Amino acid sequence: MSMNHSTSNFDPIQAEVVARFLLGVTEEMSAALMRTAFSPNIKERGDCSTAVFDAEGNVVALPQRVPIHLGSMVGVVEAVLAKFDRNAIRPGDMFLANDPYSGGGSHLPDINVIAPVFVEDAIVAFVACIAHHADVGGMVPGSEAAVCTSIFQEGIRVPPVRIVSEGKLNEDVFDILLLNSRTPEERAGDLRAQVAANNVGARSVQALFARLGVKKTRETMAAYLEFTERRFAAAIDRVPAGTYTACEYLDGARQGETAAIRLTLTVSPGKLVFDFDGTSPQIEAARNIPYRALIATIYTVVKSLLDADVPANSGYFRTIEVKFPRGSVVSPEAPAAVGARSMSSAVLGDAVASALSQALPEKALAPSGPHQLIVLAGTDPRTGKYFVNYETIAGAMGARAYRDGVDAVRVHASGAANLPVEALEHAYPLLVEQYALRQDSGGGGRYRGGRGVVRDYRVRADAAVLSLSSERQNVPAEGVQGGGKGALGVFILNPGTPDEKVLPSAAAEIQLCRNDLLRVCTPGGAGFGVG
Repeated sequence: MSMNHSTSNFDPIQAEVVARFLLGVTEEMSAALMRTAFSPNIKERGDCSTAVFDAEGNVVALPQRVPIHLGSMVGVVEAVLAKFDRNAIRPGDMFLANDPYSGGGSHLPDINVIAPVFVEDAIVAFVACIAHHADVGGMVPGSEAAVCTSIFQEGIRVPPVRIVSEGKLNEDVFDILLLNSRTPEERAGDLRAQVAANNVGARSVQALFARLGVKKTRETMAAYLEFTERRFAAAIDRVPAGTYTACEYLDGARQGETAAIRLTLTVSPGKLVFDFDGTSPQIEAARNIPYRALIATIYTVVKSLLDADVPANSGYFRTIEVKFPRGSVVSPEAPAAVGARSMSSAVLGDAVASALSQALPEKALAPSGPHQLIVLAGTDPRTGKYFVNYETIAGAMGARAYRDGVDAVRVHASGAANLPVEALEHAYPLLVEQYALRQDSGGGGRYRGGRGVVRDYRVRADAAVLSLSSERQNVPAEGVQGGGKGALGVFILNPGTPDEKVLPSAAAEIQLCRNDLLRVCTPGGAGFGVG
């Protein structure tokens, strides 16, 4: 529902200036976070996001970084306020959360840190940052493996807690977090970087309120959200009204099984309703998609197809309604595992895009190849310290109705970069011997699907363990209107040798030895039309 703020004195130029200023604040926060973080996953891959909220918790500004974090941001302020009375929150306080089932995010490695912004004695806004921590405990290094059957295997769960009290770090909570990680030094540096980023953001937001005044700034922010809602409602009005259906399949809990994502999209004036009735029940694997990952994927795909330039704020969220059966793979209930939700969300994104493509055939998008996840861990012989290389490698976009698919790219709600080779080899006892486009992996057709990636890792430690998670290693991206299928992804150990072995699409702690070679082949996007 729209907020009941009057927009009779709405100054569109000032609102745009304020919105761009706040977007700049989020970029400033991101720069502070990435420059001060310790782990390559944040400082090199940029697996983090930042946001500014109004006093009620509506997202006002969010940069285009990792779209799946958008859902993790939605509702996080409300979760904090549901637990902590506003009158008990003081300037300099910050709160931390990561649990998908209590308002903290969409999987445990993503840690949210939220800070209120005060002017005098009143909360006028909030800033927050979310960062993917390379290890938060659990049964496997990296705290993420599709073979997990319960969230209790995925790491430490933290409901909203006060991590900073009036500017002073809560050492007790901090120590608990560090004790649960295999790489506590990284966690300490990354968490302090998040606190620093929020301090940067809070100061800049306070400067805006000091310049315009509290009343004017709040009214302008509210008016901008209403403007965004009207703009996106107009974009929906250009979509033919009607009902459209789509179905995609995740891998199931066991080899050969699948789990269906069934979608019915209803388009009416200024409104989109996504109904997932008929979707498979939640599974005993970490492929389940929690609510915040579900809405993040929908918001992202809808925005990209209907109005890519609309501001990423709560205004346009109001035009979208999502219905789902509880206890399904798109809305699991605790203690379902959810760690590998990002690859599942790529398949979900294909279902959303397929339904919208039926309504907008001139903008149609064929299914894509999602990224693949590897976690290599062990003792670094150079330092004697334990390392965890959490890494996702890009897949490829499906073809459009008017152009080829994009090669070697994150799809739908994924957004972090591939880890640069130089940074990887500097940080870990690994050697990248090949990094290339995967030839002929895109589906053929009038327009071909995008090509995935081939990346080879040589182990330079005496022993290491490997965990794997993926999608589209069993169910390919299907071509559209006669286009070809995208190639399946595959993990291969020691290719081209007598010891060559195709590894499972999901596995935990495979033992590797010095000089073993891991080849990661990410899936391709589907083609569009007959060639």
